[in-house]
Amino acid sequence: MNYKLICLDVDGTLLDDEKRVSEAVKESLAKVHAMGISIALVTGRMPAATERIEKEVSVPCIKACNAGTYILLGEECIHAKVLPVEAAQKINEEFFAPHHLPLWVFEGKKWYVTAVDSYVERESRIIHVKPEIVKMDELVKRWKEDGGGPNKLLAGADPSIISRIQKEMKAMNISGVDMARSSDIYLEIFPAGATKGEALEAICKKLGIYPGETMAFGDQELDIPMLKKAGTSIAMGNAIPEVKELADFVTKSNNEEGIAFALEHYLNLK
Repeated sequence: MNYKLICLDVDGTLLDDEKRVSEAVKESLAKVHAMGISIALVTGRMPAATERIEKEVSVPCIKACNAGTYILLGEECIHAKVLPVEAAQKINEEFFAPHHLPLWVFEGKKWYVTAVDSYVERESRIIHVKPEIVKMDELVKRWKEDGGGPNKLLAGADPSIISRIQKEMKAMNISGVDMARSSDIYLEIFPAGATKGEALEAICKKLGIYPGETMAFGDQELDIPMLKKAGTSIAMGNAIPEVKELADFVTKSNNEEGIAFALEHYLNLK
């Protein structure tokens, strides 16, 4: 197949468990770039954190940030979606504020939190970005005035708490909202229909290529729509069972340079 785009999840896929990109993976992506194949980082991470990964990879990348709801081609935003303001307000008031759980709010290049806990501190250390602490009602007031809204909401907590909140939110069936777990401790909440699969399609439209000309890599529930849309879907060796079951190929783990192994398998890199 004549591939024109490689879409990469970041955490658990491009990065190893130490949050680094291996030299072998960097070399393979440099070869892919030299072949004229575009590379997209399709991630739940905010733009500032994704830009750091792009610098580490050392090749230009399309950055589909905030679970694909805010896509940057260079400095140009080529695709953006926001949650309904009323839904964001309801989610905070009914699921997070009563339990004193910080709600993470991503709007464009901004990262806000309603409070700081160990999960916020952990993420801040990993991505080298500090969030701005805000009151949710002040954000809601501004969004209602300017017509804006958050690209994504996120909660970090113990896996049992995340499972319970996800189940309760799905049972409530909040209009205009979808959700998926990006790991056992993170629940990501985004506009209905705004998936990594939609992000892949938006990138393809901008580049003038077909989804069938793409290869996508992932490991978690959040990656499933992207893998389903791609011409070739690659599950990491560390992926959850649901991802492995739908993939065309299961490569080595993120700690075993799985991306480099799969690219060599499909592209015969020299």
